Amino acid sequence: MRANERSKLITQGVERTPNRAMLRAVGFGDNDFNKPIIGVANGYSTVTPCNAGLNELAQRAVSEVRTAGAMPQIFGTITVSDGISMGTEGMKFSLVSREVIADSIETVCSAARMDGVIVIGGCDKNMPGGMLAIARLNIPAIFVYGGTTKPGHLNGKNLTIVSAFEAVGEYSAGRINDTQLQEIEKNSCPGVGSCGGMYTANTMSSAIEAMGMSLPYSSTMTAGESEKLESTAESARALAEAIRRQILPRQILTRKAFENAIAVVMATGGSTNAVLHLLAIAQAAKVPLTIDDFEKIRPRVPVLCDLKPSGKYVITELHEAGGIPQVMKILLDHGVLHGDAITITGKTIAETLAKVPSEPRKDQDVIHPWSSPVYPQGHLTILKGNLASEGAVAKISGVKLKKITGPARVFNSEEESLAAILAHKIKAGDILVIRYEGPKGGPGMREMLSPTSALIGAGLGDSVGLITDGRFSGGTYGMVVGHVAPEAAVGGGIALVNEGDSITIDAEARLLQLNIPSEEFEKRRAQWKPPEPRYRHGVLAKYVRLVSSSSIGAITDAA
Repeated sequence: MRANERSKLITQGVERTPNRAMLRAVGFGDNDFNKPIIGVANGYSTVTPCNAGLNELAQRAVSEVRTAGAMPQIFGTITVSDGISMGTEGMKFSLVSREVIADSIETVCSAARMDGVIVIGGCDKNMPGGMLAIARLNIPAIFVYGGTTKPGHLNGKNLTIVSAFEAVGEYSAGRINDTQLQEIEKNSCPGVGSCGGMYTANTMSSAIEAMGMSLPYSSTMTAGESEKLESTAESARALAEAIRRQILPRQILTRKAFENAIAVVMATGGSTNAVLHLLAIAQAAKVPLTIDDFEKIRPRVPVLCDLKPSGKYVITELHEAGGIPQVMKILLDHGVLHGDAITITGKTIAETLAKVPSEPRKDQDVIHPWSSPVYPQGHLTILKGNLASEGAVAKISGVKLKKITGPARVFNSEEESLAAILAHKIKAGDILVIRYEGPKGGPGMREMLSPTSALIGAGLGDSVGLITDGRFSGGTYGMVVGHVAPEAAVGGGIALVNEGDSITIDAEARLLQLNIPSEEFEKRRAQWKPPEPRYRHGVLAKYVRLVSSSSIGAITDAA
């Protein structure tokens, strides 16, 4: 039970002797029962390098919590490696894991009546999963990111995990040989930490920092280094103070905080997955946020950071250049950030950024000044049309052609599309349609990094469009549109496309259109029949019954 509940029971003369006995068994002494209990949700796992270094951070947090006069209780939560499961049936469990992580943290903290929680995570779904739990619980909380990995190196170039996926396409197209493919594989991931570009993990860690739920600079630190350990200790101290002052997550996670997060995601060239996850977290925090709000903010915020996947640099270089605080200070000074939003430390954003320079350093090219952006407007755009009446998400950074009209090449699974690409059956001007991969249809809304990387590796990234009701990895770029809603499994427009139909993707007009007469569209809708469920038992079957549309975050606890 929480400290105030324990005190109340003691003053009433009611001793919860069995509870105290069990707590004594895990290290509580006579003087500890009225101290705040702080949960340490530890995402440590050797399933993925992203989480393999988290246990050291968790132990440092435990030590610092004790020093701060509180009682730590450490517990584990799961992780799924998107990179390892990518392109396989296992990827269907990735988005599901976000809900499992959230549910497990909420369950333990609620059952143990914890006074606060430190969530420590490293892989893509740890961040939004942890934040969902934090928003639901609404007890003092802080997020600690495990950190980014260092880039790999080969022939003078920086490599990331996306380099390995793109190399498969290059190999298939005959552009590299077997030896070169193996060298890229061996050098892409040099050690622990999350994938090194502005992919989903680093996008979400940056968004969490922008919202004020983690400490300044913590979102871009390198895994396994002393700076990250000290930041973890500082986070524990900050949480202890937040408990004392009763600074609650929903006081921080306001509409202004989410708008700040969206602005930072746009400015850094972040992942399309940010749309899905921020919508979900907003639902948990009871903040009104819609998919259209991303489009309202996008035109006001330039892309300031030249980061992979479409840019030059990796996150370690962003950190050296000033990190997220430098990006935020530029945005603040130009009126696109809410400086009065509060953070976990009790300071406002403006107070937190007070000593950060208004202009980025001139000896670096990672963070551009407002006057010379990488792109004049944000890179994540919301498309609508008869193929996506609820909306779809396109990432247009690095895209040479903002509009493409071409014949549909229709595939009912990721595997079918990848086989066609590797067999050289896709030509310039085609538009791939990968459907029945949405939240319900997949189920699990798989990421399509394998087909998109294969297209880029084959030299088709600028000449082929792709639309899907699935998702994209944060490492994806090109003329690709994901999160198409309603999805095919519920009869959305994407289910009605026939092979060879004309489709238009127009990022500037924000249009995703199947070019057939409305009468034909309605005729096909009337004839459509839902497919048989792919899973009838187990976690995926449960997920299908609960999950909502991607247009509201693919949440499983919609009212």
